[in-house]
Parts: sequence; structure tokens; C-alpha cells
Amino acid sequence: MIFQIAELPVWAGAALIFFARVSDVTLGTLRISFISRGEKSLAPVIGFFEILIWLFAISQVVQNLNHIVYLVAYAAGFSTGVFTGLQIEDRLARGSRIIRTITRQPASELLEALRAAGYGVTTVRAQGMRGEVDLIFSVVQRSHVGPYMAIVNEHNPAAFTSVEDVRSVREEGSRMGAAPGSLRALSSALRWKSK
Repeated sequence: MIFQIAELPVWAGAALIFFARVSDVTLGTLRISFISRGEKSLAPVIGFFEILIWLFAISQVVQNLNHIVYLVAYAAGFSTGVFTGLQIEDRLARGSRIIRTITRQPASELLEALRAAGYGVTTVRAQGMRGEVDLIFSVVQRSHVGPYMAIVNEHNPAAFTSVEDVRSVREEGSRMGAAPGSLRALSSALRWKSK
């Protein structure tokens, strides 16, 4: 091998392993995120660099098992990489989300507030376990989930809300593209409009 961390001071070798592990786990987290959103062109490129960095890190640890500090650096790099990857993925805020809100209270004020804020909504009257409920469906950009939820909490803090990834969205008048199972069943019956 061209480079061996045994040639470095122990602290420098541990730091190198730590940052290599942070890098490959961060890339792995982003790769999985891109795959889940259907962005298949980026995933192989990210995967190439992810595994290249991982091979370097694991080979250095295996060749220096007598240094416990390398093992600790490897494990710490993994956990830090998961955290870092999630933070970066969250800041990218790409893709769409479907927000489902179920409320037992009259939803007219909530619907007016959501529409006034520019969100497209579809409502369905349904029968819940304890009586009639309103189902409110919206497809929004990921970066808009927070403001959308703030409106829901302001007008109906007791509402049940779930948020799920959407792989693709088409304008009103055509069916929703590849989407998670429960949405796929609804998409043939309901029209969606993403704001």
C-alpha cells in the first residue's frame, strides 16, 4: 500500500480514520436519501466515493488493531457521519412531501388558512373510530413542511398529522407518479396539485 497511517503519530492516524469515516458515512446517508427520492443518477457516483473512502479507513484499522484509539476513532466517525449526513440532507430540503391531516373538529378555518397561504388541499369526509372526521391531503415542497405544520397547529393542535416522501408529483389532471403504497391507491381517485 502506498500510504500507511503507521508512519504518522497515533493521534494523527486516529484523526485521519475519524474524518474518513465521517466522510463515507455522510456520503452513504446522502446516497440512501437520493435513492429513496428516485434520484438514481447521483447515487452511483456518491456510492463510488463512499466505498473508496470506506476501504481506506477499514484497511488502516485492520492493519493497526493494536491501537485501540483507531477503533474508537472508527466508531466515533461512524456516529458523527450519520449525524452529519442527516443534517446535510435536511438542509438540502429537496423533494416533495405528502401531508395527511385527520381532524374531528370542523376543518373550514384550517382549510381557509392553508389555501390563503398558497397550499393546495384536497379534503375527504370519512368515518373514524369515534365518528366523522375530515381528511386533508396536501403535497408540498419539503422546505414548506414546517410552515404548513405551524398553520395546522395554530388552527387545530389536536389534529393527527403524518408526513411522507413523494417520489414524483404531476400537476392536476394527471395521475400521481411513483409514490408510496397508500398514496398510490389514493392517486387514482383524487387529484393533486402541488404548490
